[in-house]
Amino acid sequence: MKKIFVISGSSGVGKGTVIEGFLKRNPEFSLSISCTTRPMRPGEVDGANYYFLSRSEFEQAVKNGEFLEWAEFAGNLYGTRRKNIRENTILEIDTQGALQVKAKIPDAVLIFICPPSLEELEARLRGRGTEDEETIQKRLDFVKNELELAKQFDYQIVNDSVENAISRLQEVICLAAKQS
Repeated sequence: MKKIFVISGSSGVGKGTVIEGFLKRNPEFSLSISCTTRPMRPGEVDGANYYFLSRSEFEQAVKNGEFLEWAEFAGNLYGTRRKNIRENTILEIDTQGALQVKAKIPDAVLIFICPPSLEELEARLRGRGTEDEETIQKRLDFVKNELELAKQFDYQIVNDSVENAISRLQEVICLAAKQS
């Protein structure tokens, strides 16, 4: 049986960039597209980056049991619809969602992308220029909780450089896939 790989990490850690690099090298894998109620950022496309739902649409999908996992963060809802899960699927979701997936699919492989330091993570968040100060502070406050939850993950990868993190992710996924 092929595995589902769940990749989490604090906002701004570069997990999207690392996953993108991995997928370019490994086209047999696909990225599950999550749903969210947060506003679309410049350059994002509905159905490509996320499925952007209204809060009422999202809540109805929860009531209908459509989500494998879902969570609320910074006032917005995020979740993975069951119908979007296939073999060799990579889920890019938060730590709460990752642990929900592990509880439902015990052979899912949880991988946490760590920042090289909290200072570097803060610089990355501020450098994006996509969030206000209040949101940045909420994300930074949440990082300590995420790093504690990351201890429950199967693997942790430090994103000290994108190339190193992509190579390490490839090693981890190849190793885990062979264990199926």
